[in-house]
Amino acid sequence: MARGVNKVILVGNLGRDPELSYLPSGQSVAKFSLATTRAYKDKSGELKEETEWHNIVAWGKLGEICAQYLAKGRQAYVEGRIQTRTWEGRDGNKRTSVEIVAENVQMLGSRGEGASEPRSSRPPGVAAPSHDEEPQESAPTEITDDDIPF
Repeated sequence: MARGVNKVILVGNLGRDPELSYLPSGQSVAKFSLATTRAYKDKSGELKEETEWHNIVAWGKLGEICAQYLAKGRQAYVEGRIQTRTWEGRDGNKRTSVEIVAENVQMLGSRGEGASEPRSSRPPGVAAPSHDEEPQESAPTEITDDDIPF
């Protein structure tokens, strides 16, 4: 019997470029923020929007791929779990952070949506758009093992 379920699915826009760093062990980790917005009507019937910011952490190859292909403003699907960390700050006070540990990340929308250009080279097999061509709708891009150049 399962002891519980800790599963989060978010679709939103990156609030900043992923920051890739490495632990002394060599393990890579990327951190970025994701904004999700919900629309609702208040008691008077006026349409309101509420934005939540989520701290995302992606470990290992997933983090490296996020740092390479995601950028501020880009829409992404993030699937993972909620994790709460507690530590003592430099001032001696107890600090708490709630973050989403990503287990699956998919880029959504076309390359031009929300971000000017990719942060790095294009994924394998994706050519740069010609300025003479009409923009085309694109399906969500899922990163598979075949897309990873290493």
